[in-house]
Amino acid sequence: MNKGFIFDLDGVIVDTAKFHYIAWKRLANEMGIDFTEEDNEQLKGVSRVRSLEILLELGGIEKTEEERQMLATKKNEWYVELIGGLTSDDILPGAEDFLEEAAGHSIKIALGSASKNAPFILKKLGIDRLFDASIDGTQVSKAKPDPEVFLKGAEAMSILPENCLVFEDAQAGIEAAKRGGMKCIGIGSNEVLNGADLTVSGMDKITVKQAIEILEN
Repeated sequence: MNKGFIFDLDGVIVDTAKFHYIAWKRLANEMGIDFTEEDNEQLKGVSRVRSLEILLELGGIEKTEEERQMLATKKNEWYVELIGGLTSDDILPGAEDFLEEAAGHSIKIALGSASKNAPFILKKLGIDRLFDASIDGTQVSKAKPDPEVFLKGAEAMSILPENCLVFEDAQAGIEAAKRGGMKCIGIGSNEVLNGADLTVSGMDKITVKQAIEILEN
């Protein structure tokens, strides 16, 4: 059968979460909101619009739609400045080797990320060549745990959802994969992530052979 691997970006291939946190915290501080790393956990895997809503809810602040758009744009500009210095050295351990090996096994590879900056990041990392398809925040209207981003990734690869394996570091992403009828490998901690077919601490802790076995069983 034709097989497809779909990868989330942040926390799986590269750690840009720290840059998101810095940018959101800067925005929060401007509005007098106390924003902690614990608060930041709520923002993982969700869209920029929803992240801003959560931030405003934390501060008990109301903003008009126009003001929200301005705030989201400001945060993104700061974030883009921060990720401008990314290089292949920032790829998380094991991720590039895994992608190279998967491609060598004729497995289709797609990106399924809420980030609107995903194509820019892949290019900065020098690994955009390894992806057959890239679905990012500019191409979806529903945030994870809705499976839209992964279903579009499967469609772009011309692979049935049941023949796709998702790699995710966020609970919302694991739920999205399952709702889409896909197998899923959680990247992170068993204590935080639930419902994945397998959870490992990083891409360097799983082989392509193991991933194929999970997909076929």
